[in-house]
Amino acid sequence: MSKTTIIYKQEENFELKADFYSASKDASPLIVFIHGGGLIWGSREDMKSEQIEFFLHAGFNIFSIDYRLAPETKLPAIKKDIEDALSWVEKEGVKQFDYDPEKIAVIGSSAGGYLALLTGTFTNKPKAIVSFYGYGDITGDWAIKPSPHYSNMTNVPRELAKMLVSKDIISVGPIEKRYAIYMHARQHGVWIEELTGLIPVLEKEELSKYSPLFNIHPDFPPTLLLHGTEDEDVPYERAVLLAENLKENGIPSKLITIPEGKHQFDNDWETPIVQDAFKEVLSFLDDHLK
Repeated sequence: MSKTTIIYKQEENFELKADFYSASKDASPLIVFIHGGGLIWGSREDMKSEQIEFFLHAGFNIFSIDYRLAPETKLPAIKKDIEDALSWVEKEGVKQFDYDPEKIAVIGSSAGGYLALLTGTFTNKPKAIVSFYGYGDITGDWAIKPSPHYSNMTNVPRELAKMLVSKDIISVGPIEKRYAIYMHARQHGVWIEELTGLIPVLEKEELSKYSPLFNIHPDFPPTLLLHGTEDEDVPYERAVLLAENLKENGIPSKLITIPEGKHQFDNDWETPIVQDAFKEVLSFLDDHLK
């Protein structure tokens, strides 16, 4: 496995890194991978080694990216990081690596799946989107009200969550140090407010600009959704709603349902249903990239 770490964006007070994994074939398609973590934790290194090997073996290059994390950085700036990552692979990356800049797909999981879907609203869009248990709407009750799932867990006091927030811009957030920020936000219904700095009940129209569900136009890229029916973090119904909207707008799309699948169902790599799901991902990418 050949990995090269590069800096794709640098400003005075932060830099953003990405890992490029090279496939053996020349001018192969490129997958831009966006990690999850509620937009609060995680890093480019979260992509599972089994999945990296799977896509490389199938002839895809991989570009796994960091981006600035909330609540230190708000959603508009995070969106800009993803736009800049796509711009880098379209214009700069081809000077250093061998891939086809006309054949770029974006894949993400959870919050990364949301950001992957958000790329469908960009001016420069990828050729295809794959969202693992992502979400198309940040204005719904599931996101802006206390989560029943997280409310059943040990309460995280606001003071503790605030103590864990960094004074600096960060783009790598270990789950051990950051998960409590997310838990508190989901328990108290302030997650979207922490991500955006906006009050959902007062600024729903502004939030809808960052909800792919409300911004699906005829040029939205072909989209594959994968979601488990027993997802306690992002309700399966969100995927169904998005799938219906994509279909109504004539977007080539499909929802792969994982019966009894939980959040992060793809961690169970060896199970037949997960293996079958990834074969469908490959088939989808082949149809729209190769």
